[in-house]
Amino acid sequence: MIEARHLRVLRAVAATGSFSAAARELGCTQPAVSQQMKALEQSAGTPLLIRSGREMRLTQAGEALVRHAAGIIAGLTAAEEEVAAIAGLRAGRVRLVSFPSGSSTLVPGALAALRAAHPGTRVSLVESEPPRSVEMLREGDCDVALAFRYEEGWRGAPTEAERPVSRPADDWSDLVVRPVQADRLVGVVPEGHRLADAESVGIAEFADEPWIAGCPRCRRQLVEVCESAGFAPRIDFATDDYPAVVGLVAAGLGVAVLPELALASVRARGVRTVTVEPAVRREIVALTLPDLAQVPAVAATLDELATAAAH
Repeated sequence: MIEARHLRVLRAVAATGSFSAAARELGCTQPAVSQQMKALEQSAGTPLLIRSGREMRLTQAGEALVRHAAGIIAGLTAAEEEVAAIAGLRAGRVRLVSFPSGSSTLVPGALAALRAAHPGTRVSLVESEPPRSVEMLREGDCDVALAFRYEEGWRGAPTEAERPVSRPADDWSDLVVRPVQADRLVGVVPEGHRLADAESVGIAEFADEPWIAGCPRCRRQLVEVCESAGFAPRIDFATDDYPAVVGLVAAGLGVAVLPELALASVRARGVRTVTVEPAVRREIVALTLPDLAQVPAVAATLDELATAAAH
């Protein structure tokens, strides 16, 4: 019989390429990893790993097991947590992954409220941008992913014909999607800029400006929006660090567009924000797997993230 603990070890070996590296990741000894892999191969009735030089590689059977392991482990985790809740154990564990501006704005209030309401629930947090964070969820490396995707085709309030069309990377049809917040992008210009006092600015008015761009996904969105307005942005600087973007704009080195949530997480000194048309928004959501959505601690985390955004 194949055991979940053996599948976890197999995933670690597949990810790290060796028994010794897997042992370090799992916090056990190399002989223990070797023994568990032998036991798993005996249960499977076929070799799962082949030694290639200093590394281990998967056989076809091993690849099949790794492919199914995330769903099996997620299902077992859901079962264990739900059984514990039914048995009256007021405890739970949630592994949360969030993009940086969400971590500094939405997450703190949500986790504080969660701890106050459910003091026995433990939450861990790591940061990752989508789509990698969504991949982590599907691979069983987290329980909840706070993620975002850009809405396409929006020009102010959308008509039925203008509803956003998501990119393939944003296909979340296999996940439970909890809407959290709609986050509009705004223009950021230096104080004293010719457009600093404008109520609304068409994106084409920035056609001749140098740009400071954000994360890779935000850069792609910027290029698409500018190209739809008839120009290609001249990106002089690019950084994933929002305070750095604001600092570069404040120094007069260019203009930027940033999500309002990102601006809420930094001290916007020396810059002014302006409304940019056409309106571009990103949809912020909390994602989880269907099985995990039934786990009380996960459901409570989804609730608190939505409530934190409302506040």
